[in-house]
Amino acid sequence: MLKATGIRKSYGNLQILKGVNFEVQKGEIVSIIGPSGAGKSTLLHILGTLDKPDEGSVELKGTVINRLNGDLLSTFRNQNIGFVFQFHHLLPEFSAIENICIPAFIAKTNKKQAESRAFELLDLFGLKDRAQHKPNQLSGGEQQRVAIARALINNPSIILADEPSGNLDSENAAGLHQLFVSLRDNFHQTFVIVTHNEHLAKTSDRVVSMKDGLIV
Repeated sequence: MLKATGIRKSYGNLQILKGVNFEVQKGEIVSIIGPSGAGKSTLLHILGTLDKPDEGSVELKGTVINRLNGDLLSTFRNQNIGFVFQFHHLLPEFSAIENICIPAFIAKTNKKQAESRAFELLDLFGLKDRAQHKPNQLSGGEQQRVAIARALINNPSIILADEPSGNLDSENAAGLHQLFVSLRDNFHQTFVIVTHNEHLAKTSDRVVSMKDGLIV
């Protein structure tokens, strides 16, 4: 479903990715591990079209996405790729349900339909009674679940997660890992996860190791 071929990326004279080939099947959870500076986050950003490779191609559902630009790229990304980061990036002035609905509103989904889907996700994640809470009224684990619900609101083809449990305690991290597995089992959701968490990596279907800009 997602295929990256010959990905190279440099910043100035610093070569970050040195010809990476990477593939993910639908319904698969793949963890990317490796030391700091290995190129994990750079690869994830390129897979998610947040950055472009200097060489190589990224194909998602038959579309070479690194060739898209402007509105076409923004629309494709919003409809097909969900993002979860270590720091949830929830907007502090908006409630949980408003934060979740943002990608749906960008996609021009009507308000009633978007909120209905958001409430379904909040209920699924055990947060129905937190719908009107602002981020500062939520625990770290609750904030991250809201961020995952936001990533899922448009039913994306793939979720890309960069250190999603990095800011959570062990109990919330374990709950997050189980949530990913449940979403894969029940909804055939696809995940690519950059992590230093060995437990999260072990719960994945496949673990890919990176070192010095290459998959090893």
